[in-house]
Amino acid sequence: MKKAIALISGGLDSMLAAKVVQEQGVHVEGLNFYTGFCVEGHTHAIREKHRSRPRRNNALWVAEQLGIKLHIIDVSSEYKDIVINPKYGYGQNLNPCLDCKIFMVNKALAWGMEERDFDFVLTGEVIGQRPKSQRKETMPIIARESGADDLLLRPLCAKNLTPTRPEREGWVDRAALYGFHGRNRKPQMALAESFGFSDYAQPAGGCCFLTDAQYASKLQDLWDARGERDYELDDIMLLKVGRHIRPASHYKLIVGREEGENRYLEGYRKRFLHMRTTGFPGPLALIDGAPKRRDLTLAARILARYSRGRTLPRVDVSAHHTDGVVEMLNVEPLSPTDLPASWHV
Repeated sequence: MKKAIALISGGLDSMLAAKVVQEQGVHVEGLNFYTGFCVEGHTHAIREKHRSRPRRNNALWVAEQLGIKLHIIDVSSEYKDIVINPKYGYGQNLNPCLDCKIFMVNKALAWGMEERDFDFVLTGEVIGQRPKSQRKETMPIIARESGADDLLLRPLCAKNLTPTRPEREGWVDRAALYGFHGRNRKPQMALAESFGFSDYAQPAGGCCFLTDAQYASKLQDLWDARGERDYELDDIMLLKVGRHIRPASHYKLIVGREEGENRYLEGYRKRFLHMRTTGFPGPLALIDGAPKRRDLTLAARILARYSRGRTLPRVDVSAHHTDGVVEMLNVEPLSPTDLPASWHV
C-alpha cells in the first residue's frame, strides 16, 4: 500500500484532498505546522464575540473525521525567516504565502519521505483560489523549490496540471481526481456533501493572522517602533489581543477589550509596566516600550477613557512597575475627540 503525507490546515480543501486520495486505498497521515500565526484556538477562545464558533483545533477535528493520524509540528522558530525575508515577497498584507507553501511542502517532504518512508505529499491547493500562492504559474515553483517535484499531488485541481508521478505510475487514478479552479466554493461543498461532511471550517481569509490587514498593521508597527524586522513568540501572540494604541513612537498601550482579554493579559503583567483603574471596573493595560515619566499620565487618561468612570471628572489609576513599585495617578479621562484615530494601530 502506498503512503501519502497530507498537509492539513483544518480547512475544507485539505480535508477533501486527503479524503479523495484516501478513497483510492492510499494510507494517508496528516501534518499540521504551528507557526505562531495560526488563528484558531486563540481569539476564538478568548473573546466573547467569538464564543459561538466551535472552540476546537480544526486540524485535529479534520483528522478525526478522516480517521487518520495527525502530526502537529512546531516550526515557529524556523518560520521566522520566512516572515521576515520572503524570497517571493508578501501578498496583500504581510502574508508570505508562496514562500510559506514552499517551506511547508519542503518540511513535509523531509519529515514524511526522507525520514518515514512515505511515497508522496498531497495538498488541498486549488488553482486560482489564492491570488499570491495558488496560481497556475506558481504551482511548478512550489513543486520545484520545495524539492518535491512530481511527488507533490494536488488532488482537487490535478486535472488542470501536468500528471505527477503518483498519477503516471498508477498509485492514484487520475480519472478520480478533480479539476477545480477559482474561488467558487460550490464544487468543494458539493464534494463534501457526497462524502457526508456537513460540518467544516468556513473559509474567511485563511487560517493565518498574516493575511489579516489589522494584524499585519500591528506587526509592521512593531517593526517600525523597534527599528528592526524581528519578533519573539510573545510579541506575535500579544498582537492578537486587545486595542493597540500608540501615542508616541517609543511606547504603546495594549488595552483589554473584554474580560477574556484582560485575563489573558494578566499573564504578562510581571513583564510589562501595567495599569488598572481603581474604584471603577475597567480594562488592564500593558505598556510596551519605554515611556517617559510624562507619558504615564497620558497612558492613564487613555485607560480611564475605557473604564466605567469615563464620564467622571477624575479617575484613579494604579501604575504597576516591573520592579514592584506601584504609584497612583488621579487623571481626567481622555475624551473620544482627544484620542486620534492615528493612535490606533
